[in-house]
Amino acid sequence: MMEKLLLSPAEAAAHLSVGRSKVYDLMRLGLLRSVKIGGCRRIPRAALDEFVASLETVG
Repeated sequence: MMEKLLLSPAEAAAHLSVGRSKVYDLMRLGLLRSVKIGGCRRIPRAALDEFVASLETVG
């Protein structure tokens, strides 16, 4: 079975163990990359890895 390339904010929140509103805050601040498809906002799986890696280098 093929792994999803793009996650909804709710799915990304579950993967990061944070709330959906926190994911929207991270996107708004430019800390978590996202793409827009029509009226939907999606987060590439690679963006989650990049975000976590950035946390490891900061603190």
